[in-house]
Parts: sequence; structure tokens; C-alpha cells
Amino acid sequence: MGWAIALHGGAGDIPVSLAAERRQPREAALRHCLKVGVDALKAQKSPLDVVELVVRELENNPHYNAGRGSVLTREGTIEMEASIMDGNTKRCGAVSGLTTVVNPISLARLVMEKTPHIYLAFDGAERFAREQGIETVDSSHFITQENIERLKQAKEANRVQIDYTQPIQKDEKKETPTADGDSQIGTVGCVAVDSHGNLASATSTGGLVNKMVGRIGDTPIIGAGTYANNLCAVSATGKGEAIMRGTVARDVAALMEFKGLSLKEAAAYVVEECVPRGNVGLVAVSAKGEVTMAYNTTGMFRACATEDGYSEIAIWPSVQN
Repeated sequence: MGWAIALHGGAGDIPVSLAAERRQPREAALRHCLKVGVDALKAQKSPLDVVELVVRELENNPHYNAGRGSVLTREGTIEMEASIMDGNTKRCGAVSGLTTVVNPISLARLVMEKTPHIYLAFDGAERFAREQGIETVDSSHFITQENIERLKQAKEANRVQIDYTQPIQKDEKKETPTADGDSQIGTVGCVAVDSHGNLASATSTGGLVNKMVGRIGDTPIIGAGTYANNLCAVSATGKGEAIMRGTVARDVAALMEFKGLSLKEAAAYVVEECVPRGNVGLVAVSAKGEVTMAYNTTGMFRACATEDGYSEIAIWPSVQN
């Protein structure tokens, strides 16, 4: 069927009443990043290059909770994490606890390509970034006024909090986080397949507002937030602990491999049957060029395109659903 690409900017209880000034920049970012990915695929870039490129663009956009837009821990610090995986070789790399790296996804790729390991975190990951000469900045670069306000609001409420909760308009109850507050709205990810069936996946996040220092979510966990093999590539988003318990990304691939399900069937089963409602969303592509974007939350910031001309940019369920 040719190449295909899908990307997400987080899934969760996204209210339809989400203010235009918060919705429109995110939609514009999805549109821009989708074009970047499609252009790269048309230019014969490898899927691994494409997913890294698209996630870098999303990390550089302050409207998503990754890279530049990363939310703050309860101590007002930044802890970013990311992972990337190549489907054909199953080579992968992951990082956590980053405080100065401009593009965590690129450091994850360097872990994959330049070390014998898969996962580096905190001081060791930061040291490796400096050794590799990857771009770093003072951590103050990532601390935006909006995220300072989000942290203040979360502390006042004594909870961890979804990142799109309005810091000023406190009467919008539909944007109040759930009791456990553990939602990674804003996590970004991209999956891609080229016309030869080569696959790759990448995911990046800043974590949770007011989370405990040292908390690690599903994003850098291979098989949970990110997975790719010779059948499909998956990037998940939602409530990290639920995604890790469900090994969401790997389960999609396993259902295809061992049960013979199609990509759409496998993704739908995992989202609807394996993870409690309101907890997960994912984007996935298959080696055949199929694409699916499934979620059991109110909405998911998402976009996709295929070589046959299909494209979609959306947040909430389409009318036909």
C-alpha cells in the first residue's frame, strides 16, 4: 500500500470546550509536523529518520508536553524522557531524567547507535549527551511561565495534574483532572513505514505536572509506550502506569504476530479490552502501509497520512464514529 505516517500529541479527557487559544496552536503543530513527515517520506528518508525528525519538531513546540513545553515536577524542575525503535532490527534506545537536552529523542537514538545499552537515565544520560556533543541548554530554557502557573495550580490542589488544565480559568470543571491525576496529556509520538515496509516508532514526554522527582512513565519503556518490529510500529499515550501494566505497544504487535489480527483489529482490541477506559491512546502503522489511531479516552491529538492520499488531523471522534 505504500508509505504511511501517524503522530499524536497526547490522549485523555480533553474537553470539547477546550479554549481555542489552547486548541488551535496544537492543531497547527500537528498539521506542520505531518507535512514535515510526509515530505521526508516522499524524499526517501528512512522511517527511523522520519520519526526522529517529526518528534524533534514536536519537542521544539512549546504547546506540547515534551522538550520545550515539558511540565514541571513538584520541585519545579524538568525531567524529560523519550524512546525510539527500528522495526527491522529491533534496535532501540531510551532516556529518562533529562534536564538540559534540547531534543531527548535524538539522545535516545544515540543511545541506540553509540552504546551497547538500550536505556540511560538521569546523570548518566546527561553525561552521555555532553560526550556526544548533542545540543544542551540551561534547564531554565524549558521552564515557561505557563508551566510555572500549572505547577502552582497543581500544588494548590495538592495533586499531579494533566498539563492542559487551565492555570487561570478555574471554573472550567471539565478540565479538572481525575482523582489520581496521572495523565500524560501532551506526550508526543510518531510512527512511520516506507514503501518497502520498513518501520519505526518514537515517543517523547515531559511527564506530569507536580509529579514526584524520579518518576518514570511508559514513554521510554520499550513495549509499553514505544514498539516496532517487522509487522508494525506503535506509539502510545495516556496514563503511564496503565500503559505499562498493559504492555500496550507490544501487545498490538503480539496480536498481529500470534493471533493473525489486522493492525486495526489488534489496536482496537488492546485499547478496548486490555486497558481500562479513559487510560490510553495510540497511533500505529503496519508494514503493509495501513494506519490506525485508536483511543479509549475523550480525545487524542492526532494526525496521519498515507501514500494513497488519505490524511486526517483531529482531536475528538469523527462524526461517523
